[in-house]
Amino acid sequence: MRERVRHLLVALGVCAALIVVGAAVGWAVSGAAGALGVAAGVALVAGSYTASTLAIAWADTVNPRLVLPVGMGMYVTKFSLLGALLIFVGATEWPGKIPMAMGIVAGVVAWTATQIWWTVRNAHPYVAPR
Repeated sequence: MRERVRHLLVALGVCAALIVVGAAVGWAVSGAAGALGVAAGVALVAGSYTASTLAIAWADTVNPRLVLPVGMGMYVTKFSLLGALLIFVGATEWPGKIPMAMGIVAGVVAWTATQIWWTVRNAHPYVAPR
């Protein structure tokens, strides 16, 4: 399974750096609520993507036919929980709502870009080279 999740350390490192920078910007713009909102948004994305990666990698080690159902189950579960969280947070008067949304967007862009970068530059153990 370790070979299937080699990109996680790089992606999580980028997200950690984004939390630090984003929290500083959030603090400058909206104070403590802004810093917490940005950090929570990025952490939410990192946790979500990490959970999917680990579940799909596990399914692939058990039986490659499990990848699709486990992946779909993870996505349905994650987006249901994310939707409930956003409905809950959206109904509050918390001033960190907009910074949290910006943290989610920044986290998705950073994680996706990092994973693309990593995939292009690294060999894949289960794909035979030409």
